[in-house]
Amino acid sequence: MSQPAGTPPATAATWTRQAERSSAAVMRFMVWLSLTLGRRASRVVLHGIAAYFLLFAPAAGRASRGYLTRILGRPPTLAERYRHVFTFATTIHDRIYFLNGRFDSFDIEIKGAELVDAALADGRGLLLFGAHLGSFEVLRALGRHNTDRAVCMLMHEENARKINSVLATINPAATQDMLALGHLDSMLELRDRLDAGQMIGILADRAPRLDATAPQPFLGGPAAFPVGPFRLAAILRRPVIFMSGLHLGGARYRVEFSQLADFGEVDRKSRDAAIAAAQQHYAALLAERARSAPFNWFNFFDFWRAAGADDTPP
Repeated sequence: MSQPAGTPPATAATWTRQAERSSAAVMRFMVWLSLTLGRRASRVVLHGIAAYFLLFAPAAGRASRGYLTRILGRPPTLAERYRHVFTFATTIHDRIYFLNGRFDSFDIEIKGAELVDAALADGRGLLLFGAHLGSFEVLRALGRHNTDRAVCMLMHEENARKINSVLATINPAATQDMLALGHLDSMLELRDRLDAGQMIGILADRAPRLDATAPQPFLGGPAAFPVGPFRLAAILRRPVIFMSGLHLGGARYRVEFSQLADFGEVDRKSRDAAIAAAQQHYAALLAERARSAPFNWFNFFDFWRAAGADDTPP
């Protein structure tokens, strides 16, 4: 279980330090326990984990209360604060099953799959923009289960290294679906994968430190969203679809796709305007999905004060 100009009190790095208290040995034990006992029995442990973070992660707790106040329109109750953390723990736990092909315990609804089919039909590949909202892993797992829907995750090198170490503990085969930015050959591989008709997933709500951001209206206030993913899509001239995998309680998930942008016909003169429009649309879609499943928001730092982040739980 284990991206900010300024010095906000509840930073992404703080949450990371808290989340990384679990050692690799504990993670391996949790994987063994989950796969041996099954989802229902092993979920008992999640209640202790959620209670621990609720009690002993004050910075993340303040961020959670601030977000829930925005999304609910009132201060959250203690039960709602607990539910927020427990939902996060649930999606992390369910990765174990998704990455090991254990789909039999889940009820997964898919909406908007026809948009993906249409976007892939012309052979340019597809960029899927998600966020730290719900589970992106549910889509990646389904992609591996259905080989014609394979998804590669694109992320910055340091974050990719951290996540790969976790994924390797859960299932070593999962690391092959990761592409780290930061090298020239990475960009070439990205282009080649798209040209081969693959889907590339990007979590576009956080930016590495010092990367360019632009303010967008989001849940009642301006928040800084990274420009880089949209600039990349524009340079590559690819279609972009917004994706979310929301946990709906119990073993239910809803994977939903929405049209976001297509930079295929955008020239250099109109590129900046197209990027700004796509980013504004992204923020609006993200707010819509957050309102539909408010406890699925997993940015445990002050998102409205931070200018970016790249080191919190994926």
